[in-house]
Amino acid sequence: MRLSAVLWAGLAACVSATGAYGEQDVLGYDMGPERYRAACPDYRHYAMSLHRPLSKGPLSLPYQRPSPHCRTFSSPLVEKVIDDITSKMKDQDLARIFENAFPNTLDTTVRWHVDGKKGKSSKPKTNDYEDGGHWDGAQTFIVTGDINAEWLRDSTNQLAQYQPLAKKDKQLQSLILGAINTQAEFVIESPYCNAFQPPPPSQVAPVSNGQDDSVHPAYEPTRVFECKYEIDSLASFLALGNQFHKTTGSKEFLHSRWYLAIDTLLEVLEEQAKPTFDPKTGHFERNEYLFRRRTNAGTETLSLGGVGNPLNAGTGLIRSAFRPSDDATILGFFIPGNAMMSVELKRTAAMLKSVGKNKLSERLQERGESIEKGIWEHGVVMHKRYGEVFAFEVDGFGSTIIMDDANLPSLLALPLMGFVEKDNKVYQNTRKMILEQGGNPYYLEGLAFAGIGGPHIGLQHAWPMSRLVQAMTSDNDEEIGAVLRDVRSTSRLGLVHESINVERATDYTRSWFAWANSVFAQTILDVAARKPHLLFGKGAEPYEIA
Repeated sequence: MRLSAVLWAGLAACVSATGAYGEQDVLGYDMGPERYRAACPDYRHYAMSLHRPLSKGPLSLPYQRPSPHCRTFSSPLVEKVIDDITSKMKDQDLARIFENAFPNTLDTTVRWHVDGKKGKSSKPKTNDYEDGGHWDGAQTFIVTGDINAEWLRDSTNQLAQYQPLAKKDKQLQSLILGAINTQAEFVIESPYCNAFQPPPPSQVAPVSNGQDDSVHPAYEPTRVFECKYEIDSLASFLALGNQFHKTTGSKEFLHSRWYLAIDTLLEVLEEQAKPTFDPKTGHFERNEYLFRRRTNAGTETLSLGGVGNPLNAGTGLIRSAFRPSDDATILGFFIPGNAMMSVELKRTAAMLKSVGKNKLSERLQERGESIEKGIWEHGVVMHKRYGEVFAFEVDGFGSTIIMDDANLPSLLALPLMGFVEKDNKVYQNTRKMILEQGGNPYYLEGLAFAGIGGPHIGLQHAWPMSRLVQAMTSDNDEEIGAVLRDVRSTSRLGLVHESINVERATDYTRSWFAWANSVFAQTILDVAARKPHLLFGKGAEPYEIA
């Protein structure tokens, strides 16, 4: 076996650090942090192997956190939460998954972060729309895991469980502030795109997605990893700022670049609210966004020359060309994405009103209310078995798609988004429908696992993420307990996979998928607050991040 020069240097440092009595100092005594990082294993491979110490539960799950020298970011408060939760948990295997999953985004996916306080970078100007400069202030680039690119949706969800800690941890606050600023730059430059390359100032090399795409508006491939227009990507940008403001009270991200990103977002919504045919003349109106990919998979491209199926006028809904799974929509009015956008627009409007931006606040509030009205008018349909339910997609002409997909936003997650309460009758009907094979074509059951899947992976793989959302939208102890046991039993590498073959749990996709790990962590924190006895034992007090 050949060793790299860096590893040889590390070994030499150990030998040279050996004292007169043969006592050996810590590996890399004379190695700086950069040389340590150069010697760190690729986490894509690291996550696929078992590492000790093993958990003390019956599954003996591995410890999958990288060495502290190899972690991409650290927070003392995150470590405290891990200790607080795992020390109380009765199930040692669940505790090990939480120990691995909760910090996974910080441990492994922060490819670049600057606090904006050093060198030439400074906080962007705050005088409304005055140009504050590209990439000024704190910046953060968060990859999704085994793909070296940032999805707006994924990164927002990856950071969600850290938001309540940001007020007390200033470095964590800077990290999330940087994520907002970086997402703002992405939205300004390529608002129709979903996944992005490392920012130019990071000096991290871009990677190719290996696809042959023809997209309008055109984009720069060294800046954009993939350009599938998904309404929830833009809603996720809003959500990241809304969560940050709610938990920290900070308004530091409300600067010129963020306001420009909001204007750009509103322009996209205005364009994508237009119908396929002019309602007065009946003439075809070409959409601003077109996407064609050379592929043999129908879910990877849009029909009709990159346009997608026709959409009607007067619905109040916004078109989404792709779903959060990155699969093409069949009918472009994607209801979960519209619901998320409605909620986040209204939350942003309230925030802006609180800082005196009344005119902009009114624009966002009106658009949010229009979308909400459109969902209740066009997105709720009568099902012969389940009664009134939310459709997954509609076109405004009366056609509907009845299903749900594992990826968020989903119909199952509507209460988590804040669109409806859990006890809403239409939601309860919908929930019953999508958690049964007879109601949802992508609810998959087998000998090893069960849950909602989707076209993205296929007809045998359910996503643990869907089961975790099931737990967070349930008040039933037995249902929540069953979810935790099922996800635990299929996470034999100590991390949560993208999808699991429902007949054979050893057949999975993605050993390193930070979004799924974050949803697991969020579920444990949710159960610890609402149903602490399920984790900590009878009579346990709720645990909430203060």
